[in-house]
Amino acid sequence: MDYVSAIVPPLVMAVGFGFVIRAIIRSQGGAQKAKEDAYADALAAEAAHAPRAAAE
Repeated sequence: MDYVSAIVPPLVMAVGFGFVIRAIIRSQGGAQKAKEDAYADALAAEAAHAPRAAAE
């Protein structure tokens, strides 16, 4: 039974590390990221087409 107690902590750490990596990857994009990118693109397009009279 010593081999079981020797393998459990590294196995638990490996599984936990896998969940951490999965959470990091899942938080790096998705629908929210697409909405933010679309909003930023819309603002940039609006700024590009704004009248230049205010700058003069």
